[in-house]
Amino acid sequence: MASLFPPLLLLAISLSIFLISPAQSQSCKSQKFPNNKLYANCSDLKVLTSYLHWTYNASNSSLSVAFTAPPAKSDGWVAWAINPTGTGMAGAQAFVAVRHSNGSITPRTYNISSYYSVVQSNLSFEFWDYSTEYSNGSITIFASVKVPEKKSLNHIWQVGPGINQTGFLIKHDFNQENLAAKGILELVSNSAGTAPTASPSPSPSSSPAPDTGNSTNSGKNGGVSLFGSRSSFGFSVASLLLVFVNLVAF
Repeated sequence: MASLFPPLLLLAISLSIFLISPAQSQSCKSQKFPNNKLYANCSDLKVLTSYLHWTYNASNSSLSVAFTAPPAKSDGWVAWAINPTGTGMAGAQAFVAVRHSNGSITPRTYNISSYYSVVQSNLSFEFWDYSTEYSNGSITIFASVKVPEKKSLNHIWQVGPGINQTGFLIKHDFNQENLAAKGILELVSNSAGTAPTASPSPSPSSSPAPDTGNSTNSGKNGGVSLFGSRSSFGFSVASLLLVFVNLVAF
């Protein structure tokens, strides 16, 4: 029975490594963009395996961002928005990148006036250098925007499964992680030596679902998991297997 120890030990180690997803080990600091664009700050957002890089220019109150997230499906969409009037979707000024089945990406903008009317439209503030790219299963939105002269902003991010036959965005899921995809973006540090951060907003509450026909509605490391995280789950599996093989060897 002791001869089973080497193969079972190898199996335990292999499982623990396999269950640690590459996305779990990635962070915003390890990301590099093909255009070699650099930003002053970055944050691993709390849900939807999303990342935000940004630079705030106080001299003209402008914000340059790079938002990265995997769409809900390969031909889905990702969105990043600023809401100058609230913390939810209503009032948000959104940049949305739609990936099509042929691999092309269409950048769009949405001025979301209400939960029930989400149609492609111009934003209420000036923006420039808006572009998108697709790499390693994720879409990145690049943009520079004119923002209110404040120390912080409400920002929202989201991912969805695609567009319907009429070109409207198919609504995103309403899972816990989707509802939690919002936060406060600190533009100015509170004290010397403290970098600005992307803080989570208060716990989400369920909002009315937009009309499916023309609605946009699908971090760090996703939402709540029954096993905590893949890495901890892998460690648990490996530990149990090691105990088992020790008993067999004994």
